[in-house]
Amino acid sequence: MKFCSLRTGWWITPFFFLALAGGFQPVKAVSDTTSVDSLKKQINGLVQAKKYGQAAQSYNYLGKLYHRQYGYNKYTMDSYFSSLKYYSLMGDSLGYFNEYLAIGNYYTQDYFMQAYAGQYLNKAQPYFERTRNMPKVIECRLGFDNIAHYREPMAPSLITHLRETERLSVQYKQAYSQAYALNLLANTYLRAKRPDSADYFASQSLILSNRLKINWLISLNHFYLGLVEQSKNHSLAAIEAYQKSYSLSKAENNLGMLQELSRHTADSYSRLGDYKKAYDWSLKTLDLAVRFYTSEQTKSIRLQELDSQIKTLGVEKQLVDQQSRNQNVLNSVLIVGFIISVLGVFALVFLRRQQKLIAHQHTVIAQQQIRQLELRSLRAMIEGQEGERSRIARDLHDGLGIQLSRIKLFVEAHQDELPLSVKEPLNQFLDEACTETRLISNDLRPYALSTFGLIPALEDLVQKLNLVNKTKLILEQYGEIPALGDEASTMIYRVVQELLNNALKHAHAQTVTMQLMASEKTTLISVDDDGQGADFDNLLVKGNGIANIKSRIDYLGGQVMWQSEPGKGTSVMISLPMQKLQKTEALVVA
Repeated sequence: MKFCSLRTGWWITPFFFLALAGGFQPVKAVSDTTSVDSLKKQINGLVQAKKYGQAAQSYNYLGKLYHRQYGYNKYTMDSYFSSLKYYSLMGDSLGYFNEYLAIGNYYTQDYFMQAYAGQYLNKAQPYFERTRNMPKVIECRLGFDNIAHYREPMAPSLITHLRETERLSVQYKQAYSQAYALNLLANTYLRAKRPDSADYFASQSLILSNRLKINWLISLNHFYLGLVEQSKNHSLAAIEAYQKSYSLSKAENNLGMLQELSRHTADSYSRLGDYKKAYDWSLKTLDLAVRFYTSEQTKSIRLQELDSQIKTLGVEKQLVDQQSRNQNVLNSVLIVGFIISVLGVFALVFLRRQQKLIAHQHTVIAQQQIRQLELRSLRAMIEGQEGERSRIARDLHDGLGIQLSRIKLFVEAHQDELPLSVKEPLNQFLDEACTETRLISNDLRPYALSTFGLIPALEDLVQKLNLVNKTKLILEQYGEIPALGDEASTMIYRVVQELLNNALKHAHAQTVTMQLMASEKTTLISVDDDGQGADFDNLLVKGNGIANIKSRIDYLGGQVMWQSEPGKGTSVMISLPMQKLQKTEALVVA
C-alpha cells in the first residue's frame, strides 16, 4: 500500500511509487537470492513438518523479499497466495484476512488489477470492522483512497474521507497511517490545484515520516514540496527538493520515482535557462524510462496488455469467420442436415448418459442405505460397550467396593486382636485393592466426563496417568472447543484414552504430547510421542484397539492418520468436523 499515483494537474504525470505492500511493515534490503533460497528451503521443511502457521508467516516474508528484488512481480503474488492457503488450513482468521488486505494493497499497484484490488479489500474490511481491529480498518480505508487517486474526475468526497482517516489514525495512535494519510491529502490538494494546502499537509507528513524513518514516504513528501515550489515559480527551491527525493529514491531503487524526478528536474532547469543541465536530466529521464519499462516491475502490466491484444485478435477472427459463413450460404442445406445428424447423435448419447446417471443414483442411494445400517449397527455396538462399562463400573463401586470397605472397617475394628506382622500387610493390601477398584471403575465410566465434560475429563486422565507412569504426558489446548453431547464426548474420550494407553504400553517414550485445536468448522486432535515407533501397516489390520479407534472416528465423520518411523516416535492426527458432531447428537433422538 506504500505507493501513490501522482495526477495533480498539468505539472504531474501518472506513475507508480512502488514500495512494499502488506501491513505497512519495513523490510530489510536484499542484495542477492541467498536469503530467498534459504527461506524457501525453510518453508519446505515447515510444510513437510505440517507447521502450517509458521509456513504461512514465512511465505508472507518471502513475498516481501521478492518485492525488494523485483518490485511489482508475480513471485510476490504467488507467495502471498501460498500464505493465504496455509492460514486457511490453520483456521487463522486474522492471518487469513491480513493476507487478503496485503493482496488487495499489492494489486492497487497494477492499473489493470485495481478492480480485483477493490474486491480483496472489500472482503478484508468487514472482518476487521467486525473484530474492531481499527489499525487494519484504517489500512483498508487508505487502500480504497489510494485506488480513488487513479479515477478521473476526482471524487468530491475524497478529501473528506482522507481527513476522517487521518483523524482515526491519531485517535488510535497509528503514526504510520497518519503520515500516509497526510501524504495522500497533499497529493489530493495538488490535483485540486491548491498548492498552499498541499504544502501544509506534505510538511506535516514529512515531519512524521522523518521521525518514523520511512524513506519512501520522506522521498515522496520532498517531491510534493518541490512541485509546490515549482507552482510558485521557485525553480531553485524545487530543484533542491527534487534532489533530496532523488537520493532517497535511488537508495530504494525505485525506477518509476527516479524517472518522474528527472523529468521535473529537467523542467525546472529549463525554466531557469540552464539548458545544458536540462538536457542532461532529460537524457537521464529517457534512460530511466527505458530501464523502467524493461524491468520486472512492469511485466504484469505488459502481460495484461498482450492479453488484451490477444482478445482483440480473437474478436477480429470471429468477424472473419462470420464473413466466411456468409460467403458459403449455398452450403447451408448440407450444414443443416449435418447439424440434425449431429443433434441426433447427441440426443442418443444424452439419453444413454441419463440412463447411466439414474443407475448411478440408485447405486448411491443403496450405498447410503448400507452406510446408514452400518452406522446404526456401529452405534448399537458402541452403546452396548458403554452400557456394559457403566454396569460393570456400578457393580464394582456398589458391590465389590462396598464389600472391601466393610472388610477394611472390620479389620480396623479388630486391629488389637491381630498380630503386627499380619495387621500392617493386611491394611496395605486392602488399601491397594480399594484404590485399584476405584481406578478400574473410573476407567470404565469416568466421573469427570459425565460431571464436568470432555476437557476436564482429559485433564483428569492426564493427571492420573502422570502419577502412575514415568512417561511425562502433556495436554495442550488451542481455541475454544464448544460444548459437546454425551455421545461425542464419550467417543472422543475413549479414542484419546486408547491412544495414550498404547503410547504408554508400547512406545517406551519419555514424553507424550496431546494437542486439541478447535475452529468454527473443525476440531483437530494430535497425540505425538518420542518413542520407538511401530509398523502401523500391520497394526491397522491386526490390532483391535486401533480398529476400535478407526470405527469411532468414522462414526463421528472424521479422519485419522498414523505416521511412524523406527526410533523417531509416532504421530496420530485426528480431524473431526463440528457440523458432523452436532448431527451425531441429533441422531440420538432419531
